Amino acid sequence: MWRDPGAPADSFYQVRPECTDVPKTRFKIKAGKTLSVRKWQAAFTPEGYLDIGKTLSRIHRGGIHPSIRGEVWEFLLGCYDPKSTFDEREQIRQRRRMQYARWKEECRQLFPVVGSGRFITAPVISDDGQPIQDPLVLLEANPDKGQALPPVDNGGTNVRGSGMETVKDKKAIQWMLTLHQIGLDVVRTDRTLVFYEKQENLSKLWDILAVYAWIDTDVGYCQGL
Repeated sequence: MWRDPGAPADSFYQVRPECTDVPKTRFKIKAGKTLSVRKWQAAFTPEGYLDIGKTLSRIHRGGIHPSIRGEVWEFLLGCYDPKSTFDEREQIRQRRRMQYARWKEECRQLFPVVGSGRFITAPVISDDGQPIQDPLVLLEANPDKGQALPPVDNGGTNVRGSGMETVKDKKAIQWMLTLHQIGLDVVRTDRTLVFYEKQENLSKLWDILAVYAWIDTDVGYCQGL
């Protein structure tokens, strides 16, 4: 019996031309089996309720089309209730964006590189809260104006001659100790993809991981997030 071999999904993820040894994905887009854009849109009622049963069945048989993978996973991860409406989800989405903006601003007050369009890959603080005076660190943290300074209200005292602050808050110290490790992992993220060639995309990923590490101290940051 003839079977559809499926179309490769590699074309949906643009690879840098110099990367010629990138392994091909084993996932195939199969007509009638893979959850397509049309099937996904048809799974919603006019109000926005999702038929999660049929959706899961389709995913089990043929996976998810790459073009809708992000929005489908919002339901699979429990971000939205399948019984919610379009309007309810939009309200939730806006509230979450506002909350993220507040969290990011809180982190920016602690370390101004957050939200600046840049990120760091070198340690900026020692275990006891002392700023690291390595020239590379200073340049990386703020290439235009010198080191990005933690604010005075974090319980710190000025380090004479450095213009930086000694951080005394234990939570802030632990968080700042992870920031360079996040940066090191960010620059290693799917380096073959064109998307991650852009500094702005790398910095957005760094911001998200840095903010999460600040608000969820039980998990903090670990590779694989």
